[in-house]
Amino acid sequence: MSITIKKVRDKALLKKFVYFNINLYKGCEQYVPPLIYDEFATLNKEKNPAFDHCEAEYFLAYKNGEIVGRIAAIINYKANEIWKQKYARFSFVDFIDDAEVANKLFGTAESWASHKGMTHIHGPMGFTDLDHQGLLIDGFDRISTMLTSYSFPYYKTHIERMGYVKDQDWNEYLIPIPKQIPERFDRVGKVVQKRFGLIVKHFEDKKEVSKYARDVFVLLNKAYKDLYGYVELSDKQIDYYVNMYIPMLRLEFFTVILRQEDHKLVGFGIGLPSLALALQKAKGKFMPAGWFHLYRALKGDNNKVLDLLLIGVDPEYQGKGVNALIFNEFIPAANRLGFEVAESNPELALNNRVQSMWDGMGAEQHKKRRAYIKEL
Repeated sequence: MSITIKKVRDKALLKKFVYFNINLYKGCEQYVPPLIYDEFATLNKEKNPAFDHCEAEYFLAYKNGEIVGRIAAIINYKANEIWKQKYARFSFVDFIDDAEVANKLFGTAESWASHKGMTHIHGPMGFTDLDHQGLLIDGFDRISTMLTSYSFPYYKTHIERMGYVKDQDWNEYLIPIPKQIPERFDRVGKVVQKRFGLIVKHFEDKKEVSKYARDVFVLLNKAYKDLYGYVELSDKQIDYYVNMYIPMLRLEFFTVILRQEDHKLVGFGIGLPSLALALQKAKGKFMPAGWFHLYRALKGDNNKVLDLLLIGVDPEYQGKGVNALIFNEFIPAANRLGFEVAESNPELALNNRVQSMWDGMGAEQHKKRRAYIKEL
């Protein structure tokens, strides 16, 4: 039976597009479903402000009347302008272990991109750097995180068979949380604080956090601007992510570093109790009972894993030890709340400065992700 492709044109097909991923991985212990309402919001061209500078189409593959694959094809025109390229992105890609299905899905995305005048297609890459990116190529026996997507090993085999080659890699680390602040962190933190006149801001409630929330994402734009595939977030996107992240924050793991003389934000760190097991129990649904699993996970009930979500330092202060101040706050808080390990989430494999933070801490590189590219 031949493979047919349907373009997602209505809410009914969009629902099938979102749920195919969840159905495909049913019974997979390492798979962590996304928050379904977040997934719908990301794909909604009316709600996601990335569509101010992005174009996308979503495709479903059918075989014998059943859905057997999905793929999103995206053009981020802002990224192409910044990086001076004509690239499309593939994202939200899942399929059964069938060469014909993979060929048809990727062929459809490639044809669409070529018709739009693009010269290359790469991915998995989302609308922004804050979406899931990179295909899992190592660490298939490890549970995923809220910020990453799981992929069966055969994805890599089919994608490489179709002529895609490595464009960029990310490493992920599992870091034992030390019982005390490491001596080098303590020493560097004190030196940096004194030398540059820095202070650590502590928060009593989330209303106080809101005063700094937008500044965090403005700094993120500065700190990440030269990283692979990064595109500066617009004001509308910043508002979108502020509304997404603030309700979930644990104040113990929201650290901002200010310059004392003018209270300029020079660094920040955001951590979150792992939601992986809670999302599995909730099956990605917030209602009717999913909220309870997520609430307990955020409280830290029987939760031993801390996710490191975002860390950013003003380029003027990068490489000078500001990160030590952030972790000098995180480590005691993690111990008080009973966390035992931290998930780094993806870090660019070429970013040696970031990965050197884990030296001497017994960190294990347990997963690797890859962005692939193909000339059209």
